[in-house]
Amino acid sequence: MRTKRPRPASPDEVRITREGDTAIVEYADSSIRVVHLQIGPTLPAMTDAEILKMYNEALEARAEVAAGVDPTLTEIPPGRAQIEYSERSDQWVPRGQVLRCHVEDTGDGQTVIWIDDVALGMQAFGRMLRVYAGRGMRVAFVEEDEVAYEPEIAVRDPDDEEEAR
Repeated sequence: MRTKRPRPASPDEVRITREGDTAIVEYADSSIRVVHLQIGPTLPAMTDAEILKMYNEALEARAEVAAGVDPTLTEIPPGRAQIEYSERSDQWVPRGQVLRCHVEDTGDGQTVIWIDDVALGMQAFGRMLRVYAGRGMRVAFVEEDEVAYEPEIAVRDPDDEEEAR
C-alpha cells in the first residue's frame, strides 16, 4: 500500500524516536509515511515536544513554499537535451518536469528507456525519477513519432466499453 504524505500532527498522533542525529516521526495511522528528520547534534538535548514543534513548522513552511510555486511544468523543446548527466550525483537528471521517452525491448528480456539519444536501463531510469520522489507522475503511451505532441485524453474505464458491446 502506498503511504500518504505526512501532515502536521499532535503529540497523540505520532511516536518520536531517535537514531543518531535523526528524529524518526512515526504516525499512529500506518497509512501515513514515516519521516526521518535530520536535526543534527542538538537532537539529544531536545524533548519530543520540541522535535514535534520543529517538524510541524517544517511541514507548514514547505506548504507555504509550495503554494507560491508556479504550477506550470517545463517541457524542454524538441531537439534540446531533456536530461543531463550530473557528476555530483553520478546519474542522469531531468532538466524539466516533462520527459518524452521511447520504450524499447532489447530482445533479451530487458527494457530500455530512450530519452533523446541516451539509453537508460530500468535501474538508471528509476534512479533518475528519484529526483521527483514525493511527487506524482502521469504516463501517456503514444506512437513513437507522436511523443512531441500532447495527446487527447479521455477519462474512462475501458472495461465499461467492453461491457457495452
